[in-house]
Amino acid sequence: MVTKRVSPGKKTVKRKAVPAAPDLTDAAAMVVLESVRANGVHTSIDPNVRRQLVAAEAYFRAERRGFAAGNELEDWVTAEAAVDSRLQRMRVA
Repeated sequence: MVTKRVSPGKKTVKRKAVPAAPDLTDAAAMVVLESVRANGVHTSIDPNVRRQLVAAEAYFRAERRGFAAGNELEDWVTAEAAVDSRLQRMRVA
C-alpha cells in the first residue's frame, strides 16, 4: 500500500516584486519644475527631464491603482497631459 507523504512545513508562494520607484519623486519633480521657472527657461524643457517627470507621474498613478495591470498606457497618457499642463501653467505665470 502507498501512503501519501505530507510535509510538516508551510507552503510559500512567490510574490511578484513591487517595482522600484522612479528616480524622480513627486517632490523632486516640483523642484525641477520650479528651477525651470526660476531660471527663466520658459520656451522649452529638456526632453529627458520631461520624460522623467512623465514617468514619475505615471508611476504614482499606477501606485494609487495598486499596480493593477492593464492601464499602463492610460497612466502614461494621463501623466503626459498632467506634466504638460503644469509646464504650460508655469510658462504663463
